[in-house]
Amino acid sequence: MVLAFGDSPLRAPRIRRVTLADFRCYAALDLRLSANMAALAGDNGAGKTNLLEALSLFTPGRGLRRAELADLAREGGGGGFAVALELTGEAGGPLHLGTGSEMTEAGAQKKYRVDREPVSSSRIFADHVRIVWLTPAMDGLFTGPAGERRRFLDRLVLAVDSEHGARVNALERALRNRNRLLEERRGEKIWLDAAEREIAELAIAVAAARRETVERLAALIAAGRDDSSPFPWAEIALEGEIDALVAQHSALEAEDRFRALLRDNRGRDAAAGRALAGPQASDLAVRHGPKQCEARRASTGEQKALLVGLALAHARLVAAMSGIAPLVLLDEIAAHFDPSRRRALFDALTELGGQVWMTGADVALFDDLAGRADIFSVANGRIASISRAENT
Repeated sequence: MVLAFGDSPLRAPRIRRVTLADFRCYAALDLRLSANMAALAGDNGAGKTNLLEALSLFTPGRGLRRAELADLAREGGGGGFAVALELTGEAGGPLHLGTGSEMTEAGAQKKYRVDREPVSSSRIFADHVRIVWLTPAMDGLFTGPAGERRRFLDRLVLAVDSEHGARVNALERALRNRNRLLEERRGEKIWLDAAEREIAELAIAVAAARRETVERLAALIAAGRDDSSPFPWAEIALEGEIDALVAQHSALEAEDRFRALLRDNRGRDAAAGRALAGPQASDLAVRHGPKQCEARRASTGEQKALLVGLALAHARLVAAMSGIAPLVLLDEIAAHFDPSRRRALFDALTELGGQVWMTGADVALFDDLAGRADIFSVANGRIASISRAENT
């Protein structure tokens, strides 16, 4: 499917078939879809989130639960698992994507396939599909530690820049290496200089990618501001010493200044056991736009609505930057909203153009989707159709 987005065509891949083998609670699953919305209803523990997690594996990283590979394989299975998607929306017919793990002598090994041919990395999937998500674990985002907001921010960046995760991981390794040099007092100048040169280069790249995404997202939000929306607009900004450097200086000058900062604070960092400045110390500041208050001071309901508004804006940004309307995964999204806000949510999701997957404990939460969504019941790792969309 191809949609218009501004002056450019927008690809809108849709999942038409999902097959699972030995994934979490699913020994086997072959699920076919016809609509641009899918709703999964069932009790807690039935397997709804497991299916969303399987879809989230087609992005760089470890999926929406950040699970280790061994935890994804079904207990009692052979130790490996497989997830396969059939998508429409590509020229030349359906596209097949696959991922999973196979047991080898060295242990579980991750596998990736495009049209049944092996590929080297999940980053290649970004050429064909983009995925964004919200889960209940994010509900405390605005009141929780800064580390959770950094992880949320990096997921936002990763949806538009598939190389971002590799840079973040490389930075974490480089910081650990410097920590060891400082801790073991083997920090001869030549070794520390080399470690800090690598850290500075990676740190500025990570901070710059975050800044670009935040600025683009803030501009998109500002352009569509609506104080009457049930999902309030957010003011967002980066806070941190390195973020100020990136904002005020060229990349090369910022690298030089940050490298000098690391050198001058070796004693402080050695005492702390970690680098106290850098992207690992940044925070994402969020304000409730219409009320002009910090998000953490808003009510629980207001925070949930603000988070949804941020997710909707991010999905629009992904479409604008990648040319692909993202798949949107929303776990237990509708339970805390009143009927009017649920209807507004469903309408806003429809306008995004990408396929949407939602879960909920009560099928009645999806009554307003009757006739325009595929609605399924989930129980004990089995999925059955309740109703199909009338127009496909």
